[in-house]
Amino acid sequence: MSTRSRYRAQEESITLSPLEEQIAAQRGGETTELLTLNIGPHHPATHGVLRLLVTLEGEIVRELKPIVGYVHTGIEKTAEQKAYWKVIPVVERMDYLSYYFNAMAFCGAVETLLECEVPKRAQYLRVIHLELNRIMSHLVWLGTSALDLGAISMFWYCFRERETILDLFEFSSGQRMHTRYFQVGGVMEDIPHGFEAKLREFISIMPGRTDQYADLLRRNEILLQRLRGVCPLDEATLLALGVTGPLLRAAGNPWDLRKAAPYTSYEDFEFKIPVGTVGDNYDRFAVRLAEIYESVKIIEQALDGLPEGPHITEDRKIALPPRHELATSMEALIHHFKLVTEGFRVPPGEIYYPIESPRGELGCFIRSDGSSKPARVHMRDPSFVNLQATAPMVRGAYIADLIATLAMLDPILGGIDR
Repeated sequence: MSTRSRYRAQEESITLSPLEEQIAAQRGGETTELLTLNIGPHHPATHGVLRLLVTLEGEIVRELKPIVGYVHTGIEKTAEQKAYWKVIPVVERMDYLSYYFNAMAFCGAVETLLECEVPKRAQYLRVIHLELNRIMSHLVWLGTSALDLGAISMFWYCFRERETILDLFEFSSGQRMHTRYFQVGGVMEDIPHGFEAKLREFISIMPGRTDQYADLLRRNEILLQRLRGVCPLDEATLLALGVTGPLLRAAGNPWDLRKAAPYTSYEDFEFKIPVGTVGDNYDRFAVRLAEIYESVKIIEQALDGLPEGPHITEDRKIALPPRHELATSMEALIHHFKLVTEGFRVPPGEIYYPIESPRGELGCFIRSDGSSKPARVHMRDPSFVNLQATAPMVRGAYIADLIATLAMLDPILGGIDR
């Protein structure tokens, strides 16, 4: 059976969308040839090294198959060859826009196996940096997605605020990206003098800047026509595919692990979970924009209630001793030498530790055999899972709507391929 005959046989059981019915009526029953089109792997609209095998009938998408693996780095296997504390800079490079979240998932899993209690101050410092990272990730998504839709100025406005956040990361850790600030048992060091003032200055202007983004985009008739009612997907289908994060919340489901299964003291903060109603591209856009406001609220609460105390566990078998102790304490010197050369040992067991990343549920599975290296490391990356939803979203839509929909998915190929 030819490809065309096979397609026509399948089409008998397919319900046409209103757009397809309109085109069929205009065509008067006339048939057209199917066209297979490769988008990517090197294409700016795929937001990474992603290949989409698209079957078109005219300008209508009949089928879509994502093809991944072009930037596979073997990070999970690499992590299994390193001591636990040396894995952190490796996993940070998976979802390269959400490096704090990658580190949080891994460190949280190891801490659970170790039954290590993280100091309250360290938990709050983690929340501050996680929510800053969430804002930064959403800004990159907003700027690049608006660029796909022709709103070029938005790219520069969003990256202006992103630069401020990266400056804050550099202030607290010494690095703008892949900071290795999160450590097993806490954070690398306490925030320096002047960091809080700069952070408060940022969170005072960010809501106003977000208002400006909303005014520019929500009153743009071209953008509204590209997003409203375009490529909706219902909650049941999304849940069946395992989709989480802003895509699921846009369909009306308020699932958010910060509320459903709080970690690192998220239960201490008051914030709302933005949800949509239709589950179309506009709801996906609106939910992420609203999340920026909520992240600012969380950061402000964390600063106001920042506890005193250590920034990392005082268990010297897990965390490096303070540098000033090395010159006066033989015990501290021995612990430092053992940790740097061998690492710490983790009791045998298995753990899955999920957190809420900017793209949905990011989970880390670790199996320990009792040595200083993990026997197995596996990450549940939300970009990989969410990519499944692309085909049911765009089937029956214009190819131009495929570009907008892919942008609203916010996929990160480093996390997909890892």
